[in-house]
Amino acid sequence: MSKNWGILVLPLISTQVLANSNTVGGLCKDYLQPKDWQPLPGIVPDTIDIQANKVELQGTDSAEFSGDVAVNTNTMTVTAKSALIDKREGLLNASGPLLFQDDYTMVNSTGMYADLNRSEFSLLGAQYQLTQQQGKGKAEKLRATNTQVDLFNSSFTTCPGQSPFWQIEASTITLNKEKGWGETYNTVLKILNTPVVYVPYFTFPIDDKRKSGLLTPTLSSSNRYGVEIVTPYYFNLAENFDALLTPRYMSNKGLQLQAEFRYLTEQHSGTIATEILSNDKSEPNLDERYLVHWQQKSYFNDFWRANIDVTNVSDDNYLTDLGSSYANQTDTQLARKGQLSYLGEDWLVDLQLQNFEVLGNHAESYSAFPEITIKNRTPEEYLGLDWQFTGQMSHFKNSDATITDATRVHLEPSVTYNLSDYAWSFDSKLALLHTHYEQNGHFNESEYKDSTSRTLPQVRLHGQLNLERSMHFLLEDGTQTLEPQIQYLYTPKKDQSKIGSYDTVKMQDDFFGLFRERRFSGVDYISEANQVTLGATTRLLDDKNIERFSLSVGQIIYLSDSVKPTENKLNSRFGDNNYNALFAAETKIHWHPRWYFSGGIQYDADEKDLIRSHMTIDYRGNNKKLVQLNHHYVNNVSGNEIDQVGIFTSLPIDDNWQVVASYHRDLTSKRSVEVFAGLQYESCCWAIQITGNRTIETDLNQSTNFQDPIFDSSINFNFVLKGLGSKSRYDASHLLKQGIFGYRRPYFLNN
Repeated sequence: MSKNWGILVLPLISTQVLANSNTVGGLCKDYLQPKDWQPLPGIVPDTIDIQANKVELQGTDSAEFSGDVAVNTNTMTVTAKSALIDKREGLLNASGPLLFQDDYTMVNSTGMYADLNRSEFSLLGAQYQLTQQQGKGKAEKLRATNTQVDLFNSSFTTCPGQSPFWQIEASTITLNKEKGWGETYNTVLKILNTPVVYVPYFTFPIDDKRKSGLLTPTLSSSNRYGVEIVTPYYFNLAENFDALLTPRYMSNKGLQLQAEFRYLTEQHSGTIATEILSNDKSEPNLDERYLVHWQQKSYFNDFWRANIDVTNVSDDNYLTDLGSSYANQTDTQLARKGQLSYLGEDWLVDLQLQNFEVLGNHAESYSAFPEITIKNRTPEEYLGLDWQFTGQMSHFKNSDATITDATRVHLEPSVTYNLSDYAWSFDSKLALLHTHYEQNGHFNESEYKDSTSRTLPQVRLHGQLNLERSMHFLLEDGTQTLEPQIQYLYTPKKDQSKIGSYDTVKMQDDFFGLFRERRFSGVDYISEANQVTLGATTRLLDDKNIERFSLSVGQIIYLSDSVKPTENKLNSRFGDNNYNALFAAETKIHWHPRWYFSGGIQYDADEKDLIRSHMTIDYRGNNKKLVQLNHHYVNNVSGNEIDQVGIFTSLPIDDNWQVVASYHRDLTSKRSVEVFAGLQYESCCWAIQITGNRTIETDLNQSTNFQDPIFDSSINFNFVLKGLGSKSRYDASHLLKQGIFGYRRPYFLNN
């Protein structure tokens, strides 16, 4: 017989023990079965409902319950053998065996004492389990308040089963739910029930909040570095400031210190970092080796913005030798730029300071101190035409060049007339390109001019049709589009041999590049043009409007011999071959949800010469299965032919084991250029990664022989106890990004 003993209006006990945003799932779903606890239907907040087979009143303020006792609030439930409550003092005693449950925990205990007025309770002989995340353990005594849980003579693990792979045992474990971190005192880490290490004090995360502490170390070995140990330490300085200090010991090189400081204010966000290796044992001829990095974005108000991006290294080979997260190992130059922008209602103004640190045996680049650009934000409409203006003033410096400094003023007014409808569009543009130069340096009039100007008109006419039809042959209820386009571009010939090249390089000649107004970035050289570009794109869309196939082809047709790129003899100026009949094509196929294909070619139709090509085939199956084949060909890169084929694989052996591997081979030199393999085991409570890598070693501090490379081999080891380390340090997806040829998924708009 069940009896209800009134409803007492008393403070509730909050017991969100070890609350974490990570829910149970994945590898642990078969081990941890979350209890779907629900409060008693109809219970009123700030009240307690007690049910029992028998109740004895002890005066007006106390009562003793026995026989299937159930104490319910809107946040917890306690079932016990007996319970004694003092309504006046707000005290509750329950005898076990008892079971305590709430949204986050399930605790079996021999007895419970609760001070309901202070929202504090204690459980004796507690066996606890978290129900929405990994975590369980035992404690002689469990004491909890609204914000903190204290476990005395206790244990904690995230492993399932009666014999966990690892657990910590401590005299005291404190779990602070507000701060999101746990603290342990007099702690012993046990692996397979064997004591491994004693730690007087350490902390670990119980949710996603930040706290200062040692992050998971990594251990590796390689020919270049020898034994390498990386031990990062994180400093949570404030809500909007943090830092990371990472000692990196390399037995072949020495001790490198890496430091990073991040900040976030109402107007600014940025990162300041430095890396220092005071004495490189493998490079005795080098002084102190270092990297300095500063990146900041500032938003002063709706009109003013600023950006700073500066990276500097001590020597050309720093990145390829030591590596860094602030630049790529394959970078040949480092940009250092500061920019202040004004975004007005009518005008956009940029003030920029920029220079480059060139890495390797290459000519130094020009620095721009300063470069000011101004343009109207939206075209002005007048007489049915859109009028626009762009102006730029730049001052360049390069003490190692023939022209040591130069000032360039470029003015570009333009007028456009555009028409469009559902099935077609027509764009036309007339621009006047005027550029004036003041040049100083070690040259004579036969080479360059001290003062020179160039004025060129440019006409561009572009039309496109957008046709579509229903497609039932290849796709049920599909749609096929056909988008032919034609462009005419005219720029008269102008002698520009007396003008230096400051920030101008040849751009990519892919399909989209065929329809550009200029073949070169910057304005130091504007190529003559009298040409028609023909192109077309066809797409196949399914009944959900997802693109399953696309093919784009195009070619430039020169209307006079004088405008052909080979006639301009620019190879010596820009160091790149020119082609007269450039044909380009791009295709993408996403016929099946698991299969992807992308490819492209650039072809010289006159000389029957393949210029560049690329191809990628991807298969992405269930459960992290991935296979990618790729091929890249370039007929001339610094005088060398590049013809490389590669493969990526990510294959799960079972729910716990996964293999990741990649292999790239140069078909021209008939040798491998990178080999990578990784093996990972991940269980519910621990993970281990072992990776090996073999790549060509590059030394930009000295001349290297392309035909006789030196290889660097390395082995990396990463071991993580889940619940005590960051998941980002053992996520298998990061293995695919390691190495020079990191995995890249083909780009589709509907991915």
